[in-house]
Amino acid sequence: MTGTLPAMDPTTPALLALEAGVSQKWVREILRELYGTLPEDTTRWVLDDLQAEEVRSRLPARDGAPRDWALEVGDTVRRRQLHRQYGGGQQGGISSSSRTSDIFIFTNPARRSRYGYDLHEGLQPDGSFAYTGEGQSGDQEFTRGNKALLNAADEGRTIRVFNAQPPYATYVGAFTTGDPLCSLHEIPDADGNLRRAIVFNLVPLDANPTLLAPNPGQLRLLKPQVGRWDPPDASDINVIVDATQLPPGDRIVSRQEFQLQADFGHWLTDRGTPPSRLRLPVAGAIIEPDMYVEAEGWVVEAKKSTGREYVRMAIGQVLDYTHNARALDTQVSPMILLPGRAESDLRELTADLGITLASRDGDSFELVRP
Repeated sequence: MTGTLPAMDPTTPALLALEAGVSQKWVREILRELYGTLPEDTTRWVLDDLQAEEVRSRLPARDGAPRDWALEVGDTVRRRQLHRQYGGGQQGGISSSSRTSDIFIFTNPARRSRYGYDLHEGLQPDGSFAYTGEGQSGDQEFTRGNKALLNAADEGRTIRVFNAQPPYATYVGAFTTGDPLCSLHEIPDADGNLRRAIVFNLVPLDANPTLLAPNPGQLRLLKPQVGRWDPPDASDINVIVDATQLPPGDRIVSRQEFQLQADFGHWLTDRGTPPSRLRLPVAGAIIEPDMYVEAEGWVVEAKKSTGREYVRMAIGQVLDYTHNARALDTQVSPMILLPGRAESDLRELTADLGITLASRDGDSFELVRP
């Protein structure tokens, strides 16, 4: 009987560091001592058996918990190799290390679409990562892995995110929980019954978020998409869970800001330039300004206050929308919507940056063009 043996994984500094529980810097220093530097046309070390054994002989013997975190952003290893060194369960999306304070999460929403994980999980416009908690049937609760994520920041635990392609996992980097910690959404179970899901808001500490698997729904949008704009609904802004306010959507917007957007949208419609939605695909995520006035080419960012910090934030956001829309061959110009007139120096700043200011003026709006 003949057959082909399965190919062995290449021996890399990442694998050797993982075996020894040391940093890859330590491994690379040994490699340089033994073999010099990499050739110019080579991007990473791949060792033969003799080289690997020589490096292993110079690494310290494992005695207890790993000395250092072994993986670097972008490293791909077998998941079982990770758990062999750091402990934790090899099944499920959330696994707490039994030897360090780390929490491992594994994301592949497309593979778990049967349980609704593909609806919200993925890279977000601001570089954060929305991660759906554990629990494939019934309402998800703040127990086990979900409880560990909820308390991670308070307990000083690092959340290490992996893009899972079984049996392999690629290390995306270190994250922590953002503000807000999480939000509640309805997703279907395997039978199509709606249930409550916990979607955690994770922000990078030392990571490359572009390594994350994009949300499958976001992948379908490959070019800017203009859609119908509806006035935002100011009702039911927050829900209360365990005495913690959690936003039901991706953004927390005050009722004042909602009302400002609605009034401006009606004003635009009355003057014959109704607003639309503009969804822009950027780096595996979707970003969307508060509104898009197609007839004028305006992308609009609204703020509830004329305070300096609000205007400065709006400037960065609206210029980001403008830059990415133009990169996608959509000719736009930036606009900031405020409930009143900004300070004179801020008006000068926005004019210098080519930003139109729209300010509430009684029942109307004043436009100050650059």
